[in-house]
Amino acid sequence: MKNRPTLILLAWVLLAPALLLNTASAQTTERIKDHNTNGWYMYFGDHKVADRWGIHAEVQLRRHNTIKNPQQLLFRTGVNYDLTPTAMFTLGYGFIETHPYGDYPAAGTFPEQRIYEQLQLKGNIARVGLSHRYRLEQRWVKQPGAADYTYLNRARYMIKATLPLVGPSLEPKEPFLAAYDEVFVGFGENVKQNIFDQNRAYVALGYKISNSSSLELGYLNQIVQKANGVVFEHNHTLQVSFFHTLNFAKQD
Repeated sequence: MKNRPTLILLAWVLLAPALLLNTASAQTTERIKDHNTNGWYMYFGDHKVADRWGIHAEVQLRRHNTIKNPQQLLFRTGVNYDLTPTAMFTLGYGFIETHPYGDYPAAGTFPEQRIYEQLQLKGNIARVGLSHRYRLEQRWVKQPGAADYTYLNRARYMIKATLPLVGPSLEPKEPFLAAYDEVFVGFGENVKQNIFDQNRAYVALGYKISNSSSLELGYLNQIVQKANGVVFEHNHTLQVSFFHTLNFAKQD
């Protein structure tokens, strides 16, 4: 298989951070592991409204115990601008409501409001499609019982790979494999013990429904360091994602 070395390298890049974090936490006896089983059911839409401009729309219903109990509800929107055919900048807003879950839950349900700036780059290595996502977040979190919001900064980087399973390129009505790794880092005066915020490692089977839509069914291994720096969540998550694009721009 001509692309085997490339795929092995990509697999290591995508999955090594999660493996290293698991090893580190196992070697530090004072850290507490909190294992959970979750389900995330998500819609992602990027809809073009002009030659270079578009709108991002996103809804995520996140459930604890796969589907039984609430975990989070996330709404995210933004304005997209195509810098080049392979680079897109987004400025957006998100609202997140988090519910208590797990063996070390929050004291109650709490909201978060967020502004973010994002750069996405796309390319490929042979048959493997690659995307890089760089995101900065300005977060206002109101902890349970608090009178005011706490301001936090966070940086995120994600690399995602997709591999067609039928031909040299991904066409409608064809399956594909997808994998990504995303690392989160907090910074600023209000970030205490958890400068490392979380890591997400993901693998999925996808299906390209049409030129404008695709579906992914996958497994997400999410490691979250709680604010106290002691409790580490290991969230084993079923992830169902629907991606959709529409073009409202005038066609010449």
